[in-house]
Amino acid sequence: MQPILSHSPIDKAPRTMRRITTIMSKPSVHIVGSGLAGSEAAHYLAERGIHVYLHEMRPTRMTEAHKTGGCAELVCSNSLKSKSPVSAPGMLKAEMNRIGSLILKSADAHAVPGGEALAVDRDLFSQAITQTLRSHPNITFVGGEVSEAFKGEVTLFATGPLTSDSLSTWLARATGADDLYFYDAIAPIIDASSIDMNRAFLANRYDKGDEEAYLNCTMDETEYGAFIDALIAAEKVPPKNFEKEKFFQGCQPIEAIAATGRESLRFGPMKPVGLNDPVTGKRHWAVVQLRPENRARTAYNLVGFQTKLKYGEQSRVFRLIPALHKAEFLRLGSIHRNTYVCGPKVLRSDLSLKGHPSVYLAGQITGVEGYLESAACGMLSAIFIEQRLLGRPHQAPPANTALGALLRHITQSEAKNYQPANMHFGLFDPNFFDGVTGLKRDDSRNAMATQAIQNFGNWWAQSSVPSLGHLKK
Repeated sequence: MQPILSHSPIDKAPRTMRRITTIMSKPSVHIVGSGLAGSEAAHYLAERGIHVYLHEMRPTRMTEAHKTGGCAELVCSNSLKSKSPVSAPGMLKAEMNRIGSLILKSADAHAVPGGEALAVDRDLFSQAITQTLRSHPNITFVGGEVSEAFKGEVTLFATGPLTSDSLSTWLARATGADDLYFYDAIAPIIDASSIDMNRAFLANRYDKGDEEAYLNCTMDETEYGAFIDALIAAEKVPPKNFEKEKFFQGCQPIEAIAATGRESLRFGPMKPVGLNDPVTGKRHWAVVQLRPENRARTAYNLVGFQTKLKYGEQSRVFRLIPALHKAEFLRLGSIHRNTYVCGPKVLRSDLSLKGHPSVYLAGQITGVEGYLESAACGMLSAIFIEQRLLGRPHQAPPANTALGALLRHITQSEAKNYQPANMHFGLFDPNFFDGVTGLKRDDSRNAMATQAIQNFGNWWAQSSVPSLGHLKK
């Protein structure tokens, strides 16, 4: 039985019928979800002459966090992490750009100041990707919710951390998993005009980056103490009675960090190091960093302030930050359930489901965390699907590359303690690199970054296949 689909008004049957002759001559794939992973995968495959049916339930049915029906909508931060080539995210970017990443191309085109981070104007970013995919001759958009895999056809689920209940139920049956989820929290966004600039200054930590990007809101010891007291006492949104709280370590709510100790925030998201006041030359007791949300800098995101406080409490507590005492919130923080499978237990090395070789997963549902990592995972799954459709043997990037290290985490970690992960140097095993064991940290990372892009280039030259040029038009 095929999944039952409800179509949105934009997907007219006559238009689909007019293209049926052309489409039937091409290999095809169903991709469910047009987030970062689904968009990247769809573009990769379509560019190589493979027809993609891109299924998206938004805006007919919205999630708890999304606001639009656009592709690659960013619902949390607007940052795709570090641009430094000697950083784990930077290494991942280099490899993705080598292949031709749609996500990174769009991010570069719509970047906003972010210091060393690749931050984007989230609206322009999503609009550009949506337009690219909707205008592609090898992509057909299909509206409505998909509740199971398409039998006898290759299906890629890139439904992200907010996978619908019906599809989650199917995945649970297919993988034998239960209650695999954790909570993620969204940081508030502030109207720039409501910020008191007398208690803030522009600076990047340690003066890194091409231009001043972060607005730093200062606090003295007394102000910090009052803020911590209020934060710890504030009322939180309780979890639903059928869900248990499982916080991802890399995205702890601000109040959860504060609960571990009164000084914990001063050594975490509110650390003042590397941010001396340009007027006094002194270091403040604590600093809250704000990052611009758009090119016009009319909105700022509270960096590291993901939260599950109730809305009224957020307004009250966050206005205790002196620079934000009159803050107008364009978006308050919220919580939502993130769904993911135990990758090492249920996924093959090509990201297909064990027991369901025609079903692939990509993005946060596999257990990667972050926009960049989700897009990278979408690219990996698309490469493996292309290999399958063209009858090529499975060839994965080696572990001494960034994409290979990420894949290794997803498919070869210890299943018992599997948790979502961002791209970081802990995913790289020095034993896979030449001459890095015993080096100092910075020297080791420089060597791994240099070798990784070379290793990836060699792998890509050997394993990439010609695009199906005769099928692209």
